[in-house]
Amino acid sequence: MKKQELIHLHGLLAEVHTQVEAWEETDIPLTAYNELGVRPTSIHKSKTDHKAAVFKLIEGITAPMDESEPDRVAPTAD
Repeated sequence: MKKQELIHLHGLLAEVHTQVEAWEETDIPLTAYNELGVRPTSIHKSKTDHKAAVFKLIEGITAPMDESEPDRVAPTAD
């Protein structure tokens, strides 16, 4: 993935984060993401920095979902 595409993905995930917080009416803690100090507007940061930020942002967004989901059932074929 090119740096420009990664920055675009980073921006889209930041918007998803904002929407999820609005829908859930709760604050989603992004401590690990915030510690990186890389934002979608930080175009001077390296591709590696943006990649790490994207992964931390995804972890932060999905963590509350993982906690609220019941145990998953293994898929089976009929």
